[in-house]
Amino acid sequence: MLLVFQKKMPHIDSSAYIVESAAVIGDVVIGPESSIWFNAVIRGDVNYIRIGKRTNIQDGCVLHVARKKYPLTIGDEVTVGHNATLHACTIESRCLIGMGATVMDGATIGENCIVGAGSLVTPSTTI
Repeated sequence: MLLVFQKKMPHIDSSAYIVESAAVIGDVVIGPESSIWFNAVIRGDVNYIRIGKRTNIQDGCVLHVARKKYPLTIGDEVTVGHNATLHACTIESRCLIGMGATVMDGATIGENCIVGAGSLVTPSTTI
């Protein structure tokens, strides 16, 4: 489901795949060959969200932003595991965010990193 928020409509590349039960809201851009799976919520309401190419956001993930200071950016070829929460952070390319992990405001996960299942990455942490 794609929803307009404050006159901003998500922009989805024509080669991306989004299942019907996922919610993509507001200022969101999803790149080529990326996929968004069942019951994921991608909410670009008070800031923007950018998702690169060949990235997959798995079932039940929540992606959100913080007002003004922290958008959410995800690079290319990233896997975000089931029920992970990404809040106002940066995930660089070729990362794996494990199932149930949480990455908080201002945190940066550098290229080629793995965040283990169930992990908490606290605000402003760089890995």
